[in-house]
Amino acid sequence: MKVSILILTFNEEKNLPNCLEALNWCDDVVILDSHSTDNTASIVNKFDARIFFRKFDDYASQRNYGLNTIDYKHKWVLMVDADEIVTSELASEINALPESAEPQIGIYRMRRKDYFLGRWIKHSSSYPVWFGRLVRLGEIRVERSINEEYHTDGQIGYLQHNLIHYPFNKGFYSWIEKHNRYSTMEAALMVANPDRRPDWKGIFNSDPTRRRKAIKQVVYLLPGRPLLVFCGFYFFKCGFLDGKPGLKYCTLKAFYEYMIDCKVKELKRKKRNLPV
Repeated sequence: MKVSILILTFNEEKNLPNCLEALNWCDDVVILDSHSTDNTASIVNKFDARIFFRKFDDYASQRNYGLNTIDYKHKWVLMVDADEIVTSELASEINALPESAEPQIGIYRMRRKDYFLGRWIKHSSSYPVWFGRLVRLGEIRVERSINEEYHTDGQIGYLQHNLIHYPFNKGFYSWIEKHNRYSTMEAALMVANPDRRPDWKGIFNSDPTRRRKAIKQVVYLLPGRPLLVFCGFYFFKCGFLDGKPGLKYCTLKAFYEYMIDCKVKELKRKKRNLPV
């Protein structure tokens, strides 16, 4: 199967060269940039890729714009983040898919391996998590402004090989800065939907993505969530087997959840005209 590639970028001069070098097997690579202020655009020009620009508002809107507005060479689009690497094994698996993939399939999901401090943090990252990344144009709608959800009326296929993810490639400062933004967006969604009920049936559903989302909804109702998240990943998911990187990563995940809690409290107080 021949596919096009879509990469969303903002100030990705650190990650983009390695990402693009791993995509030399694809003849249609598209960058949708949020008006970077670094050398992202000049790096793209060194590769056989096209670049478009759009002011960022939220992730779902950016994805939908990229999938529905830009013209692609192929009818299937693989979405890759700049801090991810498409391995040769995954590329071969995609290329081996039949050109006329079953018409009822709207999206293929895949897993990714997160690397931190030089090692794959298999347990702390809750591997395997399935991500919908290879989509048939016109068959996908992207929802939720942060940690997007991909919906299709068609069927879902699964790929066996993994993306490689380097979330800390730009340093701790960048990771914390990004998750500061993420936590603000998550808190806003929680305050805007205070009465949203968990998908209790989804906890026992065979769809791993729906099951993970349902569990997350339940966890968000529990008190002391940051501590529960740390214990869940470090002890229940055996993050301690990842050594010191696992301990640090689980602590950072708990800190992220704590930021969300603080910002939810802040927004609720502001609604009541109370000081923070």
